[in-house]
Amino acid sequence: MSKILFVMTGADHWTLNDGTRHPTGFWAEEAVAPYEAFRAAGHEVVVATPGGVVPTVDKASLAAEVNGGQEGADRIAAALASMTELERPVRLEDVDLDEYAAVFYPGGHGPMEDLAVNAASGRLLTDALVSGKPLGVVCHGPAAMLAATREDGSNVFAGYEVAAFTDAEEIQGGLADKAKWLLQSRLTEAGVTVRAGEPWAPNVVVDRNLVTGQNPASSAPLATELLKKLA
Repeated sequence: MSKILFVMTGADHWTLNDGTRHPTGFWAEEAVAPYEAFRAAGHEVVVATPGGVVPTVDKASLAAEVNGGQEGADRIAAALASMTELERPVRLEDVDLDEYAAVFYPGGHGPMEDLAVNAASGRLLTDALVSGKPLGVVCHGPAAMLAATREDGSNVFAGYEVAAFTDAEEIQGGLADKAKWLLQSRLTEAGVTVRAGEPWAPNVVVDRNLVTGQNPASSAPLATELLKKLA
C-alpha cells in the first residue's frame, strides 16, 4: 500500500475585491471522488493543510443541485463523514515528500485564499514536479501553482499544459466580477498553458507527471489517470 498526500486548503473564506469574505473551503466532490478511487485501489491517504488546521468543506458543494439531486448529495455527505483523515491533518510545513508515492490537490475557492500564496505548498509542488511522482491538481487547486516560483520569480509550471477552473466557469458561477483575480488568467500570465474544455464538462490534461482537471466533474477521471501513473 502506497501513501498519497492530499494537500487541502485551510481557508474557510475567499476575500473578494471589496474586502468581504465569501464563505468557502474545499469542494466536496473533488475530495470524495479521488479519495474513494485511491482507497479502492488500496492506497492510504494522508491529509495535509497549512498549520495542520482541519479543512472546511464549502457548504455549497453539499447542495442537491450540484450533486445530481438529493440522493447524490446524501451520498457525498456520508462519504465525507467517513473520511476520518480530514479530522487529523498533518502540518503542510512538516511534510516529507519521500514518504508519499503521489500528491493530490483538490479545489474549492479556498486555495485562491491561502495556497496561492503559501510558500511551503509552493516548495512541495516544485519538489513533486521535479521528483517525477504523480501530481494531481483539480479545479481551483491549480491556484497553488502560483506559489511555485524560482528565485528569479519565474513559475516552475511555465511551459506545462494544464486544465483548471476557467474564467468562463467563474463568470457563469456568478463570482467573476467580485474576484480579485481569475485563475485561468493568472496561470496564463505565469506562462502556464490552460487547455480549456466545455464549461462544467470533464476535462483532464496530462503533461509528464502532472495530471490536472478543470472542474468538479473532472475529479473522478483525474483520479483514474493518476492511478494509471501509480500502477
